[in-house]
Amino acid sequence: MKIAEGDYVLVLTSEEKKYLVEVKEGFFHTHKDFLDLKDLVGKTYGEIVYGKKGEKFYVLKPSLYDFLMKIERATQVVYPKDIGYILLKLNIGPGSVVLECGGGSGALTTALAFMVGQEGKVISYERELKFQQIAIKNLKRLGLLDRVVFKNVEVVEAFEEEEVDAVFLDLKEPWYLISAAWKALKGGHFLGILVPTANQVSQCLLEIQRLPFLDIEVSEILLRKYKPNPERLRPEDRMVAHTGYLIFAKKVVEK
Repeated sequence: MKIAEGDYVLVLTSEEKKYLVEVKEGFFHTHKDFLDLKDLVGKTYGEIVYGKKGEKFYVLKPSLYDFLMKIERATQVVYPKDIGYILLKLNIGPGSVVLECGGGSGALTTALAFMVGQEGKVISYERELKFQQIAIKNLKRLGLLDRVVFKNVEVVEAFEEEEVDAVFLDLKEPWYLISAAWKALKGGHFLGILVPTANQVSQCLLEIQRLPFLDIEVSEILLRKYKPNPERLRPEDRMVAHTGYLIFAKKVVEK
C-alpha cells in the first residue's frame, strides 16, 4: 500500500524513537536530521527513507495502539492496557451500539468507534465542551468521526437512549448514574466502570448490588514490559502499574 498525502505514518529513528506524523506540506525534524514529508508520498510502509543529512528513518504503518499513545489530551485518558480488556468485557464488535459517559479526550471513544465498525454507533456524553472538542479532533485523525454521536450535556437522572449493547462510565461519582445505565441497557448486557480509588469502587458496588445486576467483577490490570535483549532479558526499569480499577456487571430483569 502506497503512502498518500494526508496519511499518518509512524516514523522510527535509528535510535528507535517513535513519532506519529501526518504526511503533508512541511518538514519533520529530529535533533540529528529532518525529512521533507512530501518525499514520503508514494513510498511503501516498511521502507527506509533518508533525511537531508543522510540519517536513516523507518516509515511504518501506525496501529490503533500508536494513535492512542500519541493522542492529544487535556484529561487523564484510559490506557491501552485497560482498553483491551474493556472491549472484551463489554463485547464490543461490529454493529454494537455503546454508550459512554465521561468521554474526556476520547481515547476510549476512539477504540470503541474503531471496533463497532460502519454499522455500529458510539454515543459519547461529556459535559465539558473543551474536552469534547479535543476528542472530536482525535477521532478525525483516524476517520472515525461518523461513528460517534457527541452529546455535550451533564446527565443527572437518565440517558436519552434505551436498549444499548453496553454502557461505560468514567466519572468522578459514577454511582449516581448506575441506575440510569441499567435503564439504558438491553437485558443481559454489559456495564463497565473505571474509577481511580478503592473507596470509589466501594460506592459503586453498593449501588450495583442494590440493582438487578449480576456477574459482578472488580479488577486491576498491570503491564510490565521487558527489555528486548536476548542476552540480558530483564524487566524495564519503569512500568505502567495502577491506572484505575475496572468494575463490570451484567443487567438482569430482576434478582
